[in-house]
Amino acid sequence: MAKNNNHKAVSYNKWGYIFLIPFVVVYLIFQLVPLISTIYNSFFENYRSGLTQIGPNFVGFANYVKLFEGGEIWIYLKNTMIMWVMGFVPQILVSLLLGAWFSNPSLRLKGQRFFKTVIYLPNLIMASAFAMLFFTLFADGGPINAMLVHAGILKEAYSFFSHAWSARTLVAILNFLMWFGNTTILLMAGMMGIDPSLYEAAEVDGATSSQIFRKITLPLLRPILIYVMITSLIGGMQMFDVPQILTNGTGDPMRSTMTLIMFLNKHLFSKNYGMGGALSVFLFIITGILSMIVFRFNKATDGR
Repeated sequence: MAKNNNHKAVSYNKWGYIFLIPFVVVYLIFQLVPLISTIYNSFFENYRSGLTQIGPNFVGFANYVKLFEGGEIWIYLKNTMIMWVMGFVPQILVSLLLGAWFSNPSLRLKGQRFFKTVIYLPNLIMASAFAMLFFTLFADGGPINAMLVHAGILKEAYSFFSHAWSARTLVAILNFLMWFGNTTILLMAGMMGIDPSLYEAAEVDGATSSQIFRKITLPLLRPILIYVMITSLIGGMQMFDVPQILTNGTGDPMRSTMTLIMFLNKHLFSKNYGMGGALSVFLFIITGILSMIVFRFNKATDGR
């Protein structure tokens, strides 16, 4: 009898592997094979000069050496990290606040479904549409400048896209508006999964709302916070569409909004596949290192 049960268990388990086949096939075709191909191409000289195709010729680590010559790569990495931090910090703070409000049954907020929908709506709008809207609003002759001059706040129109920090701020604001709704939903789902009896016991012991949030909500929400931080970091390292459209692909002023992916796009647009592959591998390594730092830091602060 026991042998029959084991046989049935094995026969049922095989369906789990069968259902995994589509994911494995898609991963191999669209993830693993392109990754290996990118690493392979990074060791070759392969680009077009006019109408002449150069390569592919094996050059070893020459593309990586050329990538770091002049130090431009570090400037673009710094730009990417600055704009990501400027957008992520307000995003996580606002999302924590909204998540705490909407997940707290004692507040009895009205119209929660409506506000949750409105908060998430910007995530559904294309980044290109958002960028074009901001480009029009903050143009030298746009409505924002017109209102500021008319109100007497500015004597003349301010060129938002000609100053490094104002251009970076606009990119950060756009990223914040597009993603804080998604982050709010994730954090709110984590908060709703916390046992309500923990809050009730804390209230009976006389804990304030801020103490409950710091001592109960945040520690139990740590796995979700780590997930949000790492996925946001990966998305930030892949920042492209917003600064690309706002600056027309130039990364101006003075390349202060040029990101790593915008730099990669220039190599791919010129069909320099060797340098594009080297830059992609560099981006992959940097993203992995930063993600591990975030994970280790959160694990260390957890006391384990």
